[in-house]
Amino acid sequence: MSRPPAAAGSGARRARCPRCGSPVLRQLVGRRAALDVTADVGELTAAAAEALRHPNRLHWCLRQTRDGPDMRWADCRRRPGPCPHPHVIDHECTGPPPAPARPASRGRARSTPVSDGQLTL
Repeated sequence: MSRPPAAAGSGARRARCPRCGSPVLRQLVGRRAALDVTADVGELTAAAAEALRHPNRLHWCLRQTRDGPDMRWADCRRRPGPCPHPHVIDHECTGPPPAPARPASRGRARSTPVSDGQLTL
């Protein structure tokens, strides 16, 4: 089964983490229910990436296409022998936590000119 041609801009793009400023790769990985993946730029072997993986941190097979880098699900374990492609692992941010969102300010609270339960016209 062949893959359909990649749409423009569908591969990984280099960016910086907004919290810690580290260089990362960002891409929507998958066709139907795509995941918004943010991965570290450092390339690893499949075995090294597998050693760093845990349930909340996945690793991705990084392929070079004519349009640039493309992250794909790391299903290399199903193949015999080591994967020939470099792998990247999900980014674990070390930056400060984001500031809590403040509720929208509506100015000072107004009191109603009538008592509770009474309608004003």
